[in-house]
Amino acid sequence: MVTIVSGLPRSGTSLMMQMLEVGGLPVLSDGERKADTDNPNGYFEWERIKQLPKDPSLIAEAEGKVVKVISQLILSLPQGHDYRVVFMQRPLPEVLKSQDKMLQRRGNAASIADTSALEEAFQRHLIEVNQWLAGQANMQVVRVHYRRVVREPRPVAEEIAAFLQFPLDIDAMVRQVDATLYRNRLK
Repeated sequence: MVTIVSGLPRSGTSLMMQMLEVGGLPVLSDGERKADTDNPNGYFEWERIKQLPKDPSLIAEAEGKVVKVISQLILSLPQGHDYRVVFMQRPLPEVLKSQDKMLQRRGNAASIADTSALEEAFQRHLIEVNQWLAGQANMQVVRVHYRRVVREPRPVAEEIAAFLQFPLDIDAMVRQVDATLYRNRLK
């Protein structure tokens, strides 16, 4: 069994990884991407996962663990493993706002006034990913809304533990949620 946390960038995948780690699930992460202003509690990424399209066999290193696989890479998960996928969801305008602020802080881009084309591209991508996931017999998927994690961490943590069929430390997971970090929300 491989546990996957996925979603668009800035959709809450790092928070879910943090919750699962403190909950007691072994995490596959290399710590190369350090915590920063945008993710003060860390990213919990594994750099090698970026090679998944070229080397699908590397997912075997995640057996018995949880690994973050962004939605753009999830389509490269190979057959031959059973997966439980925690797919993070967040309103696209919030995702785009969060990405925009992060890129601005890093000096990588000017703010984009009209995000409609990008939002449409993300929407098409999510439709493709959801259709693909629905067709995979070796994958069980639970969709988790970021807003709900922040507002109702206990029921979400309990639902995740039941879905993963793993005795997670629910109290530790709840304590990991810091509502003050939900900074790029819709009004």
